[in-house]
Amino acid sequence: MKKNIVIGLAILALSTSGALAAKKSHAKPKAAAAATTASSPGPMMQPSAADKAMYMKNKHDSGMK
Repeated sequence: MKKNIVIGLAILALSTSGALAAKKSHAKPKAAAAATTASSPGPMMQPSAADKAMYMKNKHDSGMK
């Protein structure tokens, strides 16, 4: 029984150390991530006049101000 526990712990230690080592070696630069999030969504993300009217109607119907 003790032998099974020791073997299980050894396997767990080896598998987690390999996963942690792999995670650290593939770090992305932080400047590139900040540059992609700072961009604007563009004209395709703007709602149309009909969408705005439906939003206001639904908001009024739900009782919100």
